[in-house]
Amino acid sequence: MAKVCVPLAKGFEEIEAVALIDVMRRGGIEVVVAGVNEEMVTGANGITVKADTDIKYVVADELDMVVLPGGWDGTYALAENETVQQLLKDMKAKDKVVGAICAAPFALKAAGVLSKRYTCYPSVEEQIGKEGYTDKQKVVVDANVMTSRGPGTAICFGLAIVKRLVGEETYIQLKEGLLADYC
Repeated sequence: MAKVCVPLAKGFEEIEAVALIDVMRRGGIEVVVAGVNEEMVTGANGITVKADTDIKYVVADELDMVVLPGGWDGTYALAENETVQQLLKDMKAKDKVVGAICAAPFALKAAGVLSKRYTCYPSVEEQIGKEGYTDKQKVVVDANVMTSRGPGTAICFGLAIVKRLVGEETYIQLKEGLLADYC
């Protein structure tokens, strides 16, 4: 079974985090929600989520992917947290998958793991760098880096992760069951 870590820092985007966690779990992926500096993490819109563990206990050897939800405050916290940044670098060094949605590709860039082609929330590319940015796709896959645009693309992003880590058959079944024809 594939295993994915979703780090949550104060100010994360709730729709993105919960949609990703939900879709991946429905797809048969073991998802570990890791709190950054706290067990009860409050998102950008005041919704609090209880983490499964602390990020300091998460190691790349036990994972297939790390995926970051957006939200500016959460993204900045992920970009500034040494443990998260080292985990992302370790994932890249081990040729494993990393992903980010909305503002969070900024944290991938901070770790030096953002690929040449990416997408993000409109205007965030101003802080990341416009080279390689596209707004033409809901999800961009470039080697072992997956990125997506924002809250409205979170289900599509979760499905793309399921397709990558679990396979086409599960992806199709899940997409149909979620009525996600727009993905």
